[in-house]
Amino acid sequence: MAEVIVGENETFEAALKRFNKRVQQDGILSEARRREHYEKPSVKRKKKEAARLRKIRKKQARAEARAARGR
Repeated sequence: MAEVIVGENETFEAALKRFNKRVQQDGILSEARRREHYEKPSVKRKKKEAARLRKIRKKQARAEARAARGR
């Protein structure tokens, strides 16, 4: 759980901003959204494979862009 200690002269808004930043960095909200509904193992596999393919395509596109600039 994200925890923030409020300083003596710190405003509530500043402490809330630090807390929200900590929650974002820890990935608490994204994890909660991901676990909100049950996901079948087959759906998990399909999502994982799609993410892998996206990563490969992105890497190839970057390599092609670098090669085109180098000519």
